[in-house]
Amino acid sequence: MSPVDYRKKFLDFFASKGHTILPSASLIPENDPTTLFTGSGMQPMVPFLLGQKHPAGVRLADSQKCFRSGDIDEVGDNRHTTFFEMLGNWSLGDYFKEEQIAWMWEFLTGEVGLPPERLYFTCFRGNEALGIPRDEESAKLWQKLLGSDAKIVDFSDRDGMQGGRIFYYDEKKNWWSRSGVPSNMPVGEPGGPDTEMFYDFGAELQLHEKSVWASQSCHVNCDCGRFSEIGNNVFMQYVKTDTGFEQLPQKNVDFGGGLERLVAARENSSDIFTTELFQKLREAIEQLCGKKYGAAVENTYAFRVVIDHMRAATFLIADGALPSNKDQGYFTRRLIRRAVRMGHKLGITQNFADAVSRAVITAYADAYPDLKSREELIVAEFVKEENKFRVTLDKGLKVFEKQLEEISADVSKMSGQWLFDFYQNFGFPFELIIEELQMKGATITEEQIGKMSTDFSVVFEAHKNLSRAGAAQKFKGGLGDTSDISVRYHTATHLLHATLKKVLGEHVQQKGSNITPERMRFDFSHNEKMTPEQITETENIINAAIQKDYQVSCEEMSVEQAREKKAIGLFGDTYGDQVKVYTVGDVNSPANADPTASTFSREICGGPHVEHTALIGHIKIIKEEAVSAGVRRIKAIIE
Repeated sequence: MSPVDYRKKFLDFFASKGHTILPSASLIPENDPTTLFTGSGMQPMVPFLLGQKHPAGVRLADSQKCFRSGDIDEVGDNRHTTFFEMLGNWSLGDYFKEEQIAWMWEFLTGEVGLPPERLYFTCFRGNEALGIPRDEESAKLWQKLLGSDAKIVDFSDRDGMQGGRIFYYDEKKNWWSRSGVPSNMPVGEPGGPDTEMFYDFGAELQLHEKSVWASQSCHVNCDCGRFSEIGNNVFMQYVKTDTGFEQLPQKNVDFGGGLERLVAARENSSDIFTTELFQKLREAIEQLCGKKYGAAVENTYAFRVVIDHMRAATFLIADGALPSNKDQGYFTRRLIRRAVRMGHKLGITQNFADAVSRAVITAYADAYPDLKSREELIVAEFVKEENKFRVTLDKGLKVFEKQLEEISADVSKMSGQWLFDFYQNFGFPFELIIEELQMKGATITEEQIGKMSTDFSVVFEAHKNLSRAGAAQKFKGGLGDTSDISVRYHTATHLLHATLKKVLGEHVQQKGSNITPERMRFDFSHNEKMTPEQITETENIINAAIQKDYQVSCEEMSVEQAREKKAIGLFGDTYGDQVKVYTVGDVNSPANADPTASTFSREICGGPHVEHTALIGHIKIIKEEAVSAGVRRIKAIIE
């Protein structure tokens, strides 16, 4: 089977079981301010797992694009990638453990053709102190499929596998809730045990990557390279109460399985980069550098980094994360520059990012046609970013080597100011500087890396504070023109933002705004053209709120306090420690975009605003249009 076949087989299989097939969501979350990226197949589904009705029904399946920035430093071994596809299926209060486990067995052994003797399973051990029992039901269902002689083992992480096929683990391995382990869950939060599926590449791989396992007991979760997790069933069946845990009336199933790892298991290749899934990328890089993947150990790491990072950056740019110095774009830039540096290590001195990105697009265009439609934009961004970095790459490396000579390769002598200056002048992120030191043979302890990171951060933060101070003088809190009419429009954008969330749904997020003395422009996330009725309703709600003459007040508070008050804002690294929160209405009441409520909106903003809403005037929406995929634009005037 080709990689395309695995994806199709999974979706066709669950379609045959009555599931609606959903398209992949964007890598840029549309309604989740807690994270920069979509990092799991579950992430876009969380509102529905928590009780919201899904318009497509109660049986759903998809192949979701995922990116985990935290895995950048893990890339280089035989199984980690930053970008991956998560195959997923869900039951929202419909079927449960018996059907799901039987279907996964049927899919893995029948549809994919994995040898049953290579499959191992883990289940939740239970927590007696919290009153959550051991998940014996899942263990027995797997045992029934494997055969009655399949041994169920406890504490394999302590005592070894003991000939087992099914193993119990604690909540750190086999439990899911939004807050993590059961003890961290607040009252009212749902969660449940999970059962995971592992493929055995063979005992001879026990020492494949980490020789430390020579003196320890091997088990399926030991990370020695022998076993690979290929799927995970979450059974959301409990809710936290004041007295412990109770069964949920609606029990959900959530399965997630990495396509890359499934392909590796089917090809019995413990190195996912040797699978057919990565063939076009391998060949493109081999042609550019004149070397073969796997022929020399010293080149393997660089090959893997280039393959992974170029693939990830291609998908990120396609979803709107263009290279930049902040938010999602920072990671796109970091991926491209790290890939270029590793390409340089492989001997590729000419520009190559455009060629590799086109290889990625060719490999994935059938499954993700938006890659093909945006090909020229994607390639142009790669060319621009690579050109920008290559201008300074050679010069930067020479400066770097001179600095090493001056300090006699004693990294403790590297100042935070030098690290920042090198970053600012040559575009080397801190993590890439550390890699350069290690490639030059410098011995760096974790303690030294921590100190260097702290020193770098101190200088970096001082630079950011100076930049913020300058911006504050220039833009006066985010509004360039502070004339009376512009301030009125600025306050109106808050009313519009809150109203759109009420009329169209909580998925709405501000994507940009522009204010002139003649009109306001407001961009927001939404996939469909607004109907005339929705536009009229939006106007009516805003103007009713204006007529009520709400008081507009400002409070300074921490980001955490703003979050607790449910202020609108993209939480993360966007703000400093303290933020301004503007409330339209009573500062002590929850916001509700309803003119009959005591509080209409609450939003993080730099200001300035009118003191009460009657000063705004009457709002008229003059245009509603598309800006890009998933983004709409409203233009409005004050009459």
